[in-house]
Amino acid sequence: MTQLDALNILKTGANAFLTGEPGSGKTHTVNAYVRWLRGHGVEPAITASTGIAATHVGGMTIHAWSGIGIRDYLTASDLDAISSKEHIARRLQKASVLIIDEVSMLSGEVLSMVDKVLREVRHSERAFGGLQVVLVGDFFQLPPVSKGGKNASFAFESPSWKALNPITLYLEEQHRQEDVKFCTILTNIRKGTFDHSDMSCISAREVEPEDAGDIPRLYTHNADVDRINTEKLASITGATKAYLMDTTGAAPLIESLKRGCLSPERLELKRGAIVMCTKNNPLAGYANGTLGTVTEFEHATGYPVIETRDGRSITIAPLEWVVEENGKIRAKLIQVPLRLAWAITIHKSQGTSLDAALIDLSRAFEYGQGYVALSRLRTLEGLYLLGWNENALAIHPLVRTQDERFRDSSAQAAVVFGELEASGERAKLEENFLIASGGTLEEQDEYAPAPAKLSTYDETLALLNDGKSLDEVVKERSLTFGTIVSHLEKLSEAGRLSKNALEELVAPSLLHALPEIEKAAGKAAFKALTPVFKKLKGKYTFDELRLARLLLSQY
Repeated sequence: MTQLDALNILKTGANAFLTGEPGSGKTHTVNAYVRWLRGHGVEPAITASTGIAATHVGGMTIHAWSGIGIRDYLTASDLDAISSKEHIARRLQKASVLIIDEVSMLSGEVLSMVDKVLREVRHSERAFGGLQVVLVGDFFQLPPVSKGGKNASFAFESPSWKALNPITLYLEEQHRQEDVKFCTILTNIRKGTFDHSDMSCISAREVEPEDAGDIPRLYTHNADVDRINTEKLASITGATKAYLMDTTGAAPLIESLKRGCLSPERLELKRGAIVMCTKNNPLAGYANGTLGTVTEFEHATGYPVIETRDGRSITIAPLEWVVEENGKIRAKLIQVPLRLAWAITIHKSQGTSLDAALIDLSRAFEYGQGYVALSRLRTLEGLYLLGWNENALAIHPLVRTQDERFRDSSAQAAVVFGELEASGERAKLEENFLIASGGTLEEQDEYAPAPAKLSTYDETLALLNDGKSLDEVVKERSLTFGTIVSHLEKLSEAGRLSKNALEELVAPSLLHALPEIEKAAGKAAFKALTPVFKKLKGKYTFDELRLARLLLSQY
């Protein structure tokens, strides 16, 4: 099933289980559905099974949203207490669409508790009180864990799942793995057809890279991760720069955000630290999982500047993690979206895409750990296996059996809704759903396509054409100097900024330094800045080197 097929089915208001292999676009499809709902005046309740997953979708945990908290079971008095809390009762009664992300990590017991609370508060015997429920996840990933570390039942084993009877939407496209061979191996692990040939390909990657300095290490245990990151940071000479997290909102929601935020409350960095971006910021040029090295701290703002693996220099300014409800921000934290990344746990790597990783599966102890670790990577060549055991790639047999049922169910749904689409009935279901949810058939103005406007690069170019200096552009646009340099690079690449214009922008001292910088770069393509910076012993800042590189590319 394609993402568009799944989206069109969701628009009918059907209860659904959206699944697919890692990189198939589950989050992208959910985000598209949320935008469509809001565009028609319907505000969905966006939740997830864990704090980390909740930050990825901009929501709160299902435990907090439903009011069940950390309970293991619900008594009659518990139900009465939850339904008596006015703010919880109000949001549960007001909701019309409930999205639960990473449902694979939600136990069947917890799902049943959410069902009971919704029936009680909404005074309805229908499953989940009559809400449209969209469950999102992949059961091949890490399973649910109950208190005491014991495995709990899967969500699909719950009577509440059966009562909900969700339509399975199995996405079959692939947007992460770029290596056909590697993609086939991962699919074989899921289907149980993983053989000696596949194992040979994986075991052949039990090699050390030539330079492992900026490649993250994935471990199964927190202790290994904390030890390596602490040791690596301490081994770097130079001053430490610390960034403290700023928070606002209700304490319980703040704590939930903190648990889900991959950036620590106190982020300590040094020049030379290996880091990973923890949020998506396409405008700035990075995504959750982008790796880099801290090269300097911007003079004006103090923000860290990183050099990515592909040679780009990006200033990382603080971003927000929020919990929204009914269009209002209930809680917020602000932090620089980075974390030390010499090592990370496999659990916290979920949701990221990596170009390369050193993975230690020698102490793998849980179903799905090996699969999750491998599926973070885009290519087999990016895998460096530090060790593994015979259970590392084990998949829970119940999950594999259930997955076959999910695939069959999805195929049947595609046929049925294809016929509804052809007959025009699907569009009628969509209209009925919007009306029943209190939405509007016409898209609201604030979500309609915006009129064409100048891009951020055009705005910078317009100021330069008015004769503004780089410093004046930085001040007028309220952007960092590094960001403006990035704009110059993009404009030059597009042929919109001439060599003469560039020469007028940079300081005369930098023009005179071009031969020295070119000599330090040697015969290399001058793609990476760090070697040149070190060779010149820090004589020029990274932004000056970027400007020099830009000028030299014009000659």
